[in-house]
Amino acid sequence: MMQPKIGGAFAALVTPVDERGQVDLPAFDHLLEFVLERGVDGVVIGGATGEYVHSDIADRVRVSARAVERAAGRARVFTCVGTSSIFTTLRMARAAADAGNEALLLPMPSFFRYAQQDLAAFCEEVCRSVPAQFLLYNLPSFTTPLETATAVRLLNSVPNLAGIKDSSGAPGNLDAFVHARGAGGGFSLLVGDDRLLLSAQRAGWDGVISGIACFAPELVAATYRAHRAGQAERASALQAMVDEIIERLVGLPVPWAVRVGLEVRGVPNGPMHLPLSPARVRQVAEFRSWLKGWAARHQLPVDGVWMFERAA
Repeated sequence: MMQPKIGGAFAALVTPVDERGQVDLPAFDHLLEFVLERGVDGVVIGGATGEYVHSDIADRVRVSARAVERAAGRARVFTCVGTSSIFTTLRMARAAADAGNEALLLPMPSFFRYAQQDLAAFCEEVCRSVPAQFLLYNLPSFTTPLETATAVRLLNSVPNLAGIKDSSGAPGNLDAFVHARGAGGGFSLLVGDDRLLLSAQRAGWDGVISGIACFAPELVAATYRAHRAGQAERASALQAMVDEIIERLVGLPVPWAVRVGLEVRGVPNGPMHLPLSPARVRQVAEFRSWLKGWAARHQLPVDGVWMFERAA
């Protein structure tokens, strides 16, 4: 049976930690409220923006369950279940499904590079073993890339694979997946690279899972909704603002830049997972200063709600 499409603007959240690197649930609660109050359709827990490789399964499940509980009736919650092996992935997936997530993001196993047949066997086993709704998570910067043909075959053959989040940043994938899905296709397409936010919607994709939406949720949600409302000029202007941010943050690991963005907006989230070299300290300071200036140039309150009316 064809599953309903998953669409909308979703924020991929960082995982706040304390000074010892332990998950900070009160800080997470603050972050979740900050994002939900600013108009996203849902959140994704523990993906690449959440640096899932740094946390053990118990902590990842605690954060996931907390998000499900606190967002109930207000927003959709998805959780990433990626690990380096089938055994830990199944443990994570079963626990996240039991926590009540609407869908689970399934990245390919980390650490080693694998053949496409290995990835297919892995995905089939996880989906067969856990009665939950899954989204493939193509994350080629950190895991073996999923080729389009492999992903499409899985999406068309595995009943509980509802769609894919593609974080490849490859513009060619936009039309390729839409063409492969066809007019009557049942799987959902969500873009995971903010540079392609608007291009993906124009190509016929269903939504976006955005790291930038963690600290600028209003901007990402407004871009997505402007396109859906047929406001082409406004959507282009908003995407240009997204692109301005991307141009400045790419010099840092993306989760670091997102954490700095949250700090600028008054949302504490703890230290980085690596000590900062003197050069990185300068980069972080420069990005922090730039973001404050960017908000001032656009006449946006740093710690208030960014409405983006001037981009219309």
